Amino acid sequence: MGSDASPAFFVLASQRGSPHDTELSTVEDRERGEAPTCPTCGGFVGMRTWLAPHRVELKLLGDAPGDFIPSSGVGSDVIISERFADAFRAAGLTGLEGFEPVEVLRVRRARGASKGKDTPLPRYLAVTTSFGPARVDEARSHLLRPGPFTCDDCRAVGTDGINGFTLEPGSWNGDDVFEPRGLPGVRVVSERFARLVTEQGLTNVSLTPTERYVWDPLRRFTQATGA
Repeated sequence: MGSDASPAFFVLASQRGSPHDTELSTVEDRERGEAPTCPTCGGFVGMRTWLAPHRVELKLLGDAPGDFIPSSGVGSDVIISERFADAFRAAGLTGLEGFEPVEVLRVRRARGASKGKDTPLPRYLAVTTSFGPARVDEARSHLLRPGPFTCDDCRAVGTDGINGFTLEPGSWNGDDVFEPRGLPGVRVVSERFARLVTEQGLTNVSLTPTERYVWDPLRRFTQATGA
């Protein structure tokens, strides 16, 4: 990991294929609030927010439920176990908001998943990732953009591919979880967050250094390298 003068950052995602691989299967009775907007241009910088009550069904792909579960299709929200939330707050980390209770209506196992042993279901909380001031360094990142920015504040132009990225020096405000300007929807975490995951043994968490993070749905980067 980097020094304090040059901090390292990681992309946060769920850990596919792990013994604690868990997905949100469905979100019941979903109430939506307003989508966040840029204070400068007024454009949308995220999806409409997920309002209480938070009722979900989970799909268990591994042996036991994980501590971290992204909530696909409901904005910047994720659900985390109570022990994850307690460890996060006890360590004084920042960047997650809400911490509202989640009601799990049903847990089902994916077809072909290991039966494993019965494990108590943790209590879950819904949290929202902050949209911080940290900005993607366009010159030192490898991104495919559909066009130029129309607003240099939110930089919500969209992304067609990512082959590693870095943040502009001095733009990070110290939050331990955030979505950077220029890559809404990509959750980035600090070294402190990464240490917490390791020290507490938090499950269903994948951390990829931002410089090595690849998202290439159009296979532009793999084609360029001949992979």
